[in-house]
Amino acid sequence: MEFKSKNLLSKIATNDGHGENSPYFDGWKAYDSNPFHPTQNPHGVIQMGLAENKLCVDLIKKWIRENPDASICTAQGVDKFNEVAIFQDYHGLKEFREAVAKFMGRVGGNKVTFDANRIVMSGGATGANETVMFCLADRGDAFLVPSPYYAGFARDLRWRTGLEIVPVDCKSSNNFRITRAALEDAYEKARTWKVNVKGVVISNPSNPLGTILDRDTMRSIVRFVNEKNIHLVCDEIYAATAFRSPRFISIAEIIQGMDNCNPDLIHIVYSLSKDMGIPGFRVGIVYSFNDEVMHCARKMSSFGLVSSQTQYLLASMLSDDEFVGNFLRESSKRLAKRHHVFTKGLEQVGISCLKSNAGLFLWMDMRPLLKDQSLQGELELWRVIINEVKLNVSPGSSFRCSEPGWFRVCFANMDDETVEVALDRIRAFVLAQENQEPNKSKHWRKKFLRLSFSSSRLYDETIMSPHIIPLTHH
Repeated sequence: MEFKSKNLLSKIATNDGHGENSPYFDGWKAYDSNPFHPTQNPHGVIQMGLAENKLCVDLIKKWIRENPDASICTAQGVDKFNEVAIFQDYHGLKEFREAVAKFMGRVGGNKVTFDANRIVMSGGATGANETVMFCLADRGDAFLVPSPYYAGFARDLRWRTGLEIVPVDCKSSNNFRITRAALEDAYEKARTWKVNVKGVVISNPSNPLGTILDRDTMRSIVRFVNEKNIHLVCDEIYAATAFRSPRFISIAEIIQGMDNCNPDLIHIVYSLSKDMGIPGFRVGIVYSFNDEVMHCARKMSSFGLVSSQTQYLLASMLSDDEFVGNFLRESSKRLAKRHHVFTKGLEQVGISCLKSNAGLFLWMDMRPLLKDQSLQGELELWRVIINEVKLNVSPGSSFRCSEPGWFRVCFANMDDETVEVALDRIRAFVLAQENQEPNKSKHWRKKFLRLSFSSSRLYDETIMSPHIIPLTHH
């Protein structure tokens, strides 16, 4: 007897809304099935699709060795076991919330004092983003999200909430800046589709661009949401990854200097996963200026609390001012060095990247290597890079980029030796392409010499062929 089990399950269990079948996750699967190892598998796939920060792990390990009493799982700290391991309500440890609030302020240059009583815990930024969505909107409502945007937003913002994402298409002709015109255009499209827009979601610093929003742009976005009376959710999980000027500016700093701004519309998502390089600790934070949102999010946090022993350890670590100051300085220095090594290595073979100063990745321009300036051309190139070059880089279409040929390349999740192997593979691939199409390569190199990384207009619009992907309902 044959049973149709699919009919017995929920729509969430049977739909494809998670996004696991996208090229973004397919690249991870390619790596998992054939991971690179310098001696055991030197021809394997190098993971360059995971935005993980491993550059300062040694500093954290050193602090833990020097502060064994900060953990309840050591001989020096076990006396606190009963106190920490018992049931903790969803407010979390007071010391933890105070330490996180202080750290957020320090990352923002101490321009803003964050209220520890507004710190709400969640299971990583994934849980924090979803929690905010549940607090602000109902199934079928939508949020405007400037593209290119984090590939995981399709899962975090939509999958379980039933919400929609309306992309705000940003262009390389102005370095993918978020303009008022683009916001208005996306808003009007949503109205045409009879979609109820509840807000705007931005990431600052940007994933995948690695850029920081300037004051004027942020003020423009705040004015936009206030005029429309919709929410603004700012994902600031890469705040401490800025490695050169301009500095990171939190939305909390922007609104405190603005008149006619309704703070009830402003919400921040934060995490220690990227800034501290501890994604496995699952520390996500919701910080809302809206009391009702804060209270609702705190009740919802029961579904994804940070473990009490993790809170206890991090409360001690983040309260160590000397350690935090040294960590932030050294992290910035190491990220800057790695970014320089990677961009210069790519520049040697004529590959340019969007000028950036934050994040754990580069936004790499591979448009000259496309056989066809289309989404299909981009995916064909991506398959070659995955299957033949053995690098897991993420195609721009995974980030909903409207222009084919851009790729996100993560550079902080590997050691120096693996970086050199990855760069060698890229160089060999590009040179092989040039040998196959010498006339095209001459045009490419000539064009590249005209580009300046400090130019206000980095890219030649004549080779662009935007591919607009329609809004997908589910």
